[in-house]
Amino acid sequence: MLSNDSLPDAVASTSARRLILATLGAAVAALAVLFIAVLPAEFGKDPLGTGQLLGLNALANGDNPLEEQLEGFRQDRVEFILEPFQSVEYKYHLDFDAPLVFDWHTDGVVYYDMHAEPAGLGEEAVQSFKQANGEGQTGSFHAPFAGIHGWFWENRGSDTVTVTLNAAGYFFASTVFRDGGDYERAIAPLSPPQ
Repeated sequence: MLSNDSLPDAVASTSARRLILATLGAAVAALAVLFIAVLPAEFGKDPLGTGQLLGLNALANGDNPLEEQLEGFRQDRVEFILEPFQSVEYKYHLDFDAPLVFDWHTDGVVYYDMHAEPAGLGEEAVQSFKQANGEGQTGSFHAPFAGIHGWFWENRGSDTVTVTLNAAGYFFASTVFRDGGDYERAIAPLSPPQ
């Protein structure tokens, strides 16, 4: 029987080279699996686009119906009276992806613009989601970024109009922009059941 000490040098160097090549191959394969499957499926990161192609992005908590929020749940009801050609803007402060459920209505047609402004980026970064004339809107909204999100209403008619907004969600304050100024409205979270 031969011992390792008696193996020829050529066999020993071939074995060392094979071991190094096998280790490098395993490392490359592990990196490929990491970028192709693990990052998209586990962490929602898809640098190669394979997660979307293979449907793995949905596994990264994307289809999980549970959404935990940083802020407490709040409800708000507010009314604004708009004389002819008056306007008001009302926005909620929301964190990224915070949900808001709303219903507003008026007793006359108003022009409205549902839009949002990312925190710290100024008016140049405002995104508008819907502009129209109408007497109401109901729906839900998930904040695409942290910032202020809400409506601009303008009475372009000749009669006084009342805008009534009911909202619930994970906002922590609201801001009213009116008559060339603005002020914050703090909205307390709902108390837990006793």
